[in-house]
Amino acid sequence: MIEDKNPARTPIENLGEFGLIDFITKNFEIVHDSTVKGIGDDAAVLKNDKCSVVTTDMLVEGVHFDLSYVPLKHLGYKSVMVNLSDVYAMNAKATQVTVSIAISNRFPVEAVEELYDGIRLACKTYGVDLIGGDTTASRSGLIISVTAIGEQSDDKIVYRNGAGDGDLLVVSGDIGAAYMGLQILEREKAVFKANPQNQPDIETYSYLLERQLKPEARKDIIKLLNDLEVQPTSMIDLSDGLSSEIVHLCKHSDVGMTIYEDKIPLDPTVITACEEFNLDSTTIALSGGEDYELLFTVKQEHFPKIKANPNLSVIGHVVDASYGMNLVTRGGEQIPIKAMGWNSLKED
Repeated sequence: MIEDKNPARTPIENLGEFGLIDFITKNFEIVHDSTVKGIGDDAAVLKNDKCSVVTTDMLVEGVHFDLSYVPLKHLGYKSVMVNLSDVYAMNAKATQVTVSIAISNRFPVEAVEELYDGIRLACKTYGVDLIGGDTTASRSGLIISVTAIGEQSDDKIVYRNGAGDGDLLVVSGDIGAAYMGLQILEREKAVFKANPQNQPDIETYSYLLERQLKPEARKDIIKLLNDLEVQPTSMIDLSDGLSSEIVHLCKHSDVGMTIYEDKIPLDPTVITACEEFNLDSTTIALSGGEDYELLFTVKQEHFPKIKANPNLSVIGHVVDASYGMNLVTRGGEQIPIKAMGWNSLKED
């Protein structure tokens, strides 16, 4: 296919704020009965007989994403995913989202449309309604703020503070891939800046790049646990790194944890990439972040139900708070776990 070197660029001011809202929301459909009124009034109207779960995340250009290698459609998709992941981490069903954006005049209407194509795909794939948001101007790049709303019966909601002594610590999927995908993108960006004629060969890293650019929230794990009749005692999503999330669970539940290095699930491509970058794969798993897997604890009695499931890995267990948080290495050495995950407020 021949690439169009001069794509259409419609200035946003041609539409105005309300015209832009009509343009980007015209193809969104309502699928939940709890959405009484979505976009089109002063506020959305929701109605249900369960507990509501609400979470908000903000993505800022230059802090959370780099548009030199992040496609706008992927960014729109990911902005929804990071919020749905928080809803699922409460063992809840995601039902609605609001999306607000601040954009500079360097973005034409077509760019905003591409961003919302990704948002719409996420909404369709995960069965959530877009019910509102805001648009405004920005003098410092693109800013995206998403609020996700979910629902669950009171007795089914899972918090961070329910882990008990002896509970098993379980993680979904594999971890570390998103961070290594970011390293590859940053490396290729540096190579391109040094030699713009160089074309990156990144086909062998497709899994790692997908995990960074187009992560998937683990809605399927919530359904799986429900089907298995396994209710976690505590749960959190892996957004800032395994070590940081373990610290959160321990702090809120007032417990300690022991995890085992040889039980941490790593995709072979992560191990290969770590060797290429001369990085320790366990360190990457502990501190990488952006995996959006679920980390949770379950009673030992549920072990027979989960032990053979390829989507779940038991990586440790809960101990008394006096024992602290420790990683047992492959060599049997015990190393204290500290929060090493990504901190957006830390100066570079």
